[in-house]
Amino acid sequence: MAFKRWSKTPTRRGLNKIWNANEMDIIAWCLNNNIKVGMSPDWKHQLNYWQIDINVNNKNHTDPNRYNDEQALEKMYEYYKYYYDKHNKQ
Repeated sequence: MAFKRWSKTPTRRGLNKIWNANEMDIIAWCLNNNIKVGMSPDWKHQLNYWQIDINVNNKNHTDPNRYNDEQALEKMYEYYKYYYDKHNKQ
């Protein structure tokens, strides 16, 4: 009996970054206040691009720009820092 081999669907692994303590404090504050920033592969374009998804109080927003690997992680932190600064005025 012969079996047909199915071609694999394209996959993308998430990126890893070691965050320092200050960055982790900002990210933790945002997560505790229901502000989440994540990234997902942009399947409509080349496989090396990511799109940034922002969820604030269960309202989803997507950044219209697309980013490569390093830019995506930097942009995620920029969004976390933006919301942290916006809500923590001293």
